[in-house]
Amino acid sequence: MDIAHAEALPAPAAPADGSEQADQTSKSPATIAAKALSGVEQAAADLTASGAHRRRIRDRVARRIVTTQRPAAIKPVLEPLLAVHRAAHPKVDAKLLQRGYDLAEERHRGQLRKSGDPYITHPLAVATILAELGMDTTTLVAALLHDTVEDTGLTTEELAEEFGAEVAHLVEGVTKLDKVKFGEAAEAETIRKMIVAMARDPRVLVIKLADRLHNMRTLRFLPPAKQERKARETLEVLAPLAHRLGMNTIKWELEDLAFATLYPKRYDEIVRLVAERAPQRDVYLNEVIARVQMDLKNGGIKADVYGRPKHYYSIYQKMIVRGREFTDIYDLVGIRVLVESERDCYGTLGVIHANWQPVPGRFKDFIAMPKFNMYQSLHTTVIGPGGKPVELQIRTQGMHRTAEYGIAAHWKYKGLGGQAATPAAVSDEMGWLRQLLDWQREAQEPGEFLDTLRFDLGAQEVYVFTPKGDVVGLPAGSSPVDFAYAVHTDVGHRCIGARVNGKLVALETKLDHGDTIEVFTSKAEGAGPSRDWLAFVASPRAKTKIRQWFAKERREDAVEAGKTALTRAMRKSSLPMQRLLGGDQLVTIAREMHLTDITALYVAVGEGHVSAQSVVQKLVTSLGGVEGAIEGLAETEIPTRPQSTRRTANGNAGVMVSGMTDVYVKLARCCTPVPGDEILGFITRGGAISVHRLTCTNASALLEQEDRLVPVEWAPSADSVFVVSIQVEALDRHRLLSDVSRVLSDERVNILSASVSTNRDRVAVSRFTFELAEAKHLGHLLRTVRGVEGVFDVYRVHATS
Repeated sequence: MDIAHAEALPAPAAPADGSEQADQTSKSPATIAAKALSGVEQAAADLTASGAHRRRIRDRVARRIVTTQRPAAIKPVLEPLLAVHRAAHPKVDAKLLQRGYDLAEERHRGQLRKSGDPYITHPLAVATILAELGMDTTTLVAALLHDTVEDTGLTTEELAEEFGAEVAHLVEGVTKLDKVKFGEAAEAETIRKMIVAMARDPRVLVIKLADRLHNMRTLRFLPPAKQERKARETLEVLAPLAHRLGMNTIKWELEDLAFATLYPKRYDEIVRLVAERAPQRDVYLNEVIARVQMDLKNGGIKADVYGRPKHYYSIYQKMIVRGREFTDIYDLVGIRVLVESERDCYGTLGVIHANWQPVPGRFKDFIAMPKFNMYQSLHTTVIGPGGKPVELQIRTQGMHRTAEYGIAAHWKYKGLGGQAATPAAVSDEMGWLRQLLDWQREAQEPGEFLDTLRFDLGAQEVYVFTPKGDVVGLPAGSSPVDFAYAVHTDVGHRCIGARVNGKLVALETKLDHGDTIEVFTSKAEGAGPSRDWLAFVASPRAKTKIRQWFAKERREDAVEAGKTALTRAMRKSSLPMQRLLGGDQLVTIAREMHLTDITALYVAVGEGHVSAQSVVQKLVTSLGGVEGAIEGLAETEIPTRPQSTRRTANGNAGVMVSGMTDVYVKLARCCTPVPGDEILGFITRGGAISVHRLTCTNASALLEQEDRLVPVEWAPSADSVFVVSIQVEALDRHRLLSDVSRVLSDERVNILSASVSTNRDRVAVSRFTFELAEAKHLGHLLRTVRGVEGVFDVYRVHATS
């Protein structure tokens, strides 16, 4: 009771006769509180007459009387989830889960699933699956909210503000892309986005797998066509991804559910066969287990021994892959032995082999050489009672947890007092995640990406060694070329030979488990892969890198072809090629066509995606027709220079007109004169001075109009720019045009156009048009180009040559 309330209670009137009413009143709660307070005040008065002391004592009594309010209870709907979560994480933040659930329930309110249940039941079920796996609280909160961004309009920024960037990243990673925006590519691009997100934090994929598992459990409510599509995607992509994460408990259930959906009759038949043979098989299994337990006890090894469960889809797969009868597969007894330490694993193996006949070639040590998904165990097969083979898996308790829960074990068991797992540390342990991220980054079409992912996930692996003893995992059927690309991209590009187990082999040789590979590389500058390699390489990384190499070469060829096509189209339209190819008009056209730059425009033209004539037509239209383009560009524009006001005789043209100062001077495009050439000046209709070489083909016609001739002389300034064309003749070879272009670029000249043609004698004739600031530099430039391998002649030419 509040002390203020106690003081405010009216004092009961005491009867004069001391009746029973007085006794009852004295026993009432109000009276008791008042008397208690009165007694306290009296005690305070005995201690000191100070009012301050009296107030302090009163406050102390008030703190004892006033009870604090209990925190709001967790909603009953979350109690089962919390109970499971606390088993792995005793110090769970229940309030955070409650906040996540409240927001999800509010956002999904009114939404129903196909089954008719409220939509909130789905994220709650996904969070419960993750709690059973032992995932941390952050992951569970993200699971509760995983559909809010996709289905309710909640933004990632709002999530980050409310729950932090970590939860927002996890939710964003599993959010599907908009089908309206991406069309048919939405599915593939969504998976690609998820791959990128899970490389940063693998919990993205763990949430996606739990989401798909619950959807598969309730798949019967969807239309048949959608059921089949979801089941196939589960079988081809998500179940293999679960396997990559080592999450076998999820993988097995996903496979069986997808198998039952896609092939219901086959599934029912296998279930029936298993049920028929189960009693007989269990009797045999118990006999084997008893004998193994006795042998280990006699060997002084403490172990748990039990039968390995058979999964329907795995039985079906073995029937297909091995081509064996159901009886042969199902009767193959599987035993699992769990011991305390790694040392006990090898001790158990010794005991088993000492008492049972091992089958040659059936022993595998995945402890010394773990699988790509961190799986560790000893596998061996022995001959059991009645001559039947018995498969044994021997592992520690920790190895078993990793085998069952995979990546989730980092959070499940380290939450029980161990060091907390970090997403970055987990990603570093799984090298295949980095490889997957590397090759998905390459420029692939969505369909090609999804096909490559399916192949990569479905492929079996072989483990080979480098000469230093490092282990490299490769898809089954890989060659030394795949190994070279797995080591490094440059090693793959320059690979010219290989030695396997000390013997020289062909590059297309198939590798096997335990092979030691040594690769020989070329030091030649132009070394590169062969297109023939695509016929036998098996790894997605090798295929992608080889295709990239040739795509880059094709791009260079396409750039050259595009420039040539545009030059020809401009020549047909009588347009000033040098001005247009070097000016800003092409940049504008490229942007209008949603291309990044002029190079992308050249590639589009060179590969035939855009016609050169259509580009030229856009140019002409933007410049006001053919006449406007010719006059405007010829009189007002210098390549790569911004338009300016009227230039005088001592301007960029580098020519002085006798007796005139305020006049625009231009260098004729027909002969492109440079300092040192004999020149003449001609007054154009627009009043500008056009400068021609005396040897120009148009000079004779101009000389007949003496009244329009003016004396001119060279007076180049520091910012003068001249256009020069040269012709290069060389013996044709691979990358010739690229080498000449590189030499010109190294000399700091701005290439405006380039073309090449090869005659029957295998002589390549190339023509380059470029800007030159210093005419004296031309001689040095010609000598440099002549030094390129295969070039036997190079000289200056003119537009009318």
